[in-house]
Amino acid sequence: MEIAINAAAFLAVQPFPPLSLENRPMVPTEQAAYYLHRKPQTLRKWAVYDGTGPVRPTRCNGRLMWPIDQIRTALGVQGKAVFA
Repeated sequence: MEIAINAAAFLAVQPFPPLSLENRPMVPTEQAAYYLHRKPQTLRKWAVYDGTGPVRPTRCNGRLMWPIDQIRTALGVQGKAVFA
């Protein structure tokens, strides 16, 4: 039995796509916190107190952006998303 899930129903349950499907090089603080199972404020604290967290952000137009490669490394996930 095959179950079809539309995008709206999927996002209602899960606010961000799975890490394995993320293909952007960087994500915003809220999304990085979701993947790392931390509160967004914890990541902001990591950014202020340089070197205290496993991931280092980059500022882009005044906003913190978190590298997906470093998030995957911190979680022990190997590889990148592959699309056919």
